[in-house]
Amino acid sequence: MTTSSRGPVRVTIAQIEVSNDHAANLLVVRSAFAEAGRLSADLLVLPEYASGFDPRGVGIEHAEPLDGPFVTTLRRWAAETGVAVIAGTTLPGAVIAGTTLPGAEPRPDGPADPACPADPAGAARAVNAVVAVDAGGHLVGVYRKVHLYDAFGQRESDRLEPGPVDAPPTTMTVGGLTFGVMTCYDLRFPEAARRLVDAGADVLVVPAAWAAGQLKADHWRTLARARAIENTSVVLAVGQAGKGVTGRSLLVGPDGQVGLELDERAGLRTADIDPEALAEVRRTNPSLANRRYAVVPQDQQRR
Repeated sequence: MTTSSRGPVRVTIAQIEVSNDHAANLLVVRSAFAEAGRLSADLLVLPEYASGFDPRGVGIEHAEPLDGPFVTTLRRWAAETGVAVIAGTTLPGAVIAGTTLPGAEPRPDGPADPACPADPAGAARAVNAVVAVDAGGHLVGVYRKVHLYDAFGQRESDRLEPGPVDAPPTTMTVGGLTFGVMTCYDLRFPEAARRLVDAGADVLVVPAAWAAGQLKADHWRTLARARAIENTSVVLAVGQAGKGVTGRSLLVGPDGQVGLELDERAGLRTADIDPEALAEVRRTNPSLANRRYAVVPQDQQRR
């Protein structure tokens, strides 16, 4: 389905449960595509690590290159159904001890981040990524997660390497709206969201496997609302269901009101996002126009 430039954009939220079994996960994703197509959705959003997940940690054992089974299948199904998709996956890391892993792309930012060194034994790390595929099946963007989840007793950087902080923001236009991509822990960093809005994002898409724990569900909801209010943007926060994660996917309007919210269980919900309603909020509350500070990546600050 192709929307007009001024009409609502229909989005299907797929709060799925993801396992270690990549083939089984593709079957779940196929069902989500079928539902999105049945409801004439323009965009399907899947959670972080949709290709494969282990609540104890995800690493190189789950990595697939961009021409591997998961992304290739997403592209085919998007072309067949006419439904664009944003989905989390795991890619091979790039440079380890001066070598390039098979299927990896060269790092655009040089050697590994010294703040997140490789395993002393030289073990390879993967990349937590989100891909954006348009309704024609074209891969239009890849976001490599910048803020790794080294918090609340966990260390994502033991298994993953961070994305470059100065990479161009990842956005995709669907209908009359531009969707900007961030991932899970990025939600705690308002500058990440603001940089996407500066790049033209109307909707902030946050695929996540938000870890369960004390106050975590409250943080998830509060932060999603905050990012919506301060950026006068829609926030589409899509979590995983299942063991060790929070679920509770949200669609938040640019005024901070929660228009759709799931519980902890797996489920699919579809909603329309109205560009005119978004524009009206931004006319009434022109905080983006009134701002006096810019967001600059750390690498650019040093120049």
